[in-house]
Amino acid sequence: MSRVEGAATDVVDATRASSSPSDQHSPTAPHAPEGPRPMYSLTDVVKTYSQKKKTVTALAGVTLEIPAGQMVAIQGPTGGGKSTLLQMLGALDRPTSGTVRLGETDLSGAGDHALAAARGREIGFVFQGFNLIPTLTAAENVETAFADGSVPRDERRRRAAAALASVGLAERADHLPVELSGGQQQRVAIARALVKEPTVLLADEPTGSLDEATRDEIMDLLEGVWRERGLTLVVVTHDSAVARRAERRLRLEGGRVTEI
Repeated sequence: MSRVEGAATDVVDATRASSSPSDQHSPTAPHAPEGPRPMYSLTDVVKTYSQKKKTVTALAGVTLEIPAGQMVAIQGPTGGGKSTLLQMLGALDRPTSGTVRLGETDLSGAGDHALAAARGREIGFVFQGFNLIPTLTAAENVETAFADGSVPRDERRRRAAAALASVGLAERADHLPVELSGGQQQRVAIARALVKEPTVLLADEPTGSLDEATRDEIMDLLEGVWRERGLTLVVVTHDSAVARRAERRLRLEGGRVTEI
């Protein structure tokens, strides 16, 4: 196993650590307008956790459709269920009850192997903390997306180089994360998310660690990628300036989703 393949497990583990429970409320069921086929269909999704011998409801009967190719922003207070919802969309967790469908795949009833396949085939992740491996170069960090060995080494390198070029970092491929600015590190993370050409990009507070100017640069990049590639883009954010760039805005509070 190469050091790229071995280190890549850290990235997957980091995606599982962001779920946060919230208080229980009655369900709300917003739907997207008629249009393209749904990329996501959620029906009566409930997620509960045991916490200090109490049952806490993070999602309280969410029913929601997200059409293919839509850019959606999800806002709401800390502990309102945003990270839990993103984990459902990202095939990182299953609901306690209800169904979550990604295209024709029922994520709520799928086994671990099928969920991993959906993540590898369909979904790219971008996080506030970048989640780069500090001992790997920018190019090697992008290559961790192929740590399952499904792509030959030469092809991995070619595609990683192309992905870095697409985010304006072709000349920084051999730099370690510590040698890059925060904005550049997030660009590497975006390249890693895009290198497998997913149909969905999930971004959890992607600008939360950045200053306003860099925030706008990163959002310009994400919005440009969304338009050029026809991705379904879901952004969780506390920043209204970020949320206003989306086609559609949702609020998630107390486990309930409403349209803004």
